[in-house]
Amino acid sequence: MKKKWTTELVKCYMEPHRNEENALPMAKYMKNHFPFLGIKTPERRIIFRSLINETELPSEESLQDEVWSLFLQDEREYHYIAIELLGKYQKKLTLKDLSFCQKLIENKSWWDSVDSITPNIVGGIVKTNRSEGEAVMMEWAKSSNMWTNRASILHQLKYKIDTNEALLFATIERHSDSKEFFIQKAIGWVLREYAKTNSGSVLQFVENTKLAPLSKREALKHFK
Repeated sequence: MKKKWTTELVKCYMEPHRNEENALPMAKYMKNHFPFLGIKTPERRIIFRSLINETELPSEESLQDEVWSLFLQDEREYHYIAIELLGKYQKKLTLKDLSFCQKLIENKSWWDSVDSITPNIVGGIVKTNRSEGEAVMMEWAKSSNMWTNRASILHQLKYKIDTNEALLFATIERHSDSKEFFIQKAIGWVLREYAKTNSGSVLQFVENTKLAPLSKREALKHFK
């Protein structure tokens, strides 16, 4: 009989792999915003697979509670496990889950968590609920929270030909004069990706829009 998924059980799987030698440089790489167990990504994913195979996953009704419980832990690897757990339910997530995604984005925020949640989880929800989801993304673009703004810009990162160009450019234009590094970087990143699908449109947009030098440089990185 499989064990029931709980945060304490996750800790039982993770704690034996604690590695202080790895933990310090991992924390330093993330500007010491979070302590780390010292479990590198390949090993963490092996542990996560074991958890998936050997435990009874949370019900849809208890999913958010279990994800949030992991997110409340100090060490960053628990936040990664929380996001991976939420991602396992990707096909079952709906518009009502966007507010919970926003909660994760706005708590213990840094680029690693935001960028794990946004293109796959948030992007997936919006893609299956385009009109309503895109309306939420425009609200996120107006948020006072910089990380939520970044998410609104990056949610279409993997859309390719399914990109809503008007929405993409609107979310970018709203923040084109931002002094925030992570906003400037997001603008350049999403434009660079979309250029792989529609280079002409991106080039025209960059030429006609006042963007930060970093955004412009990133957007045009692959243009000759």
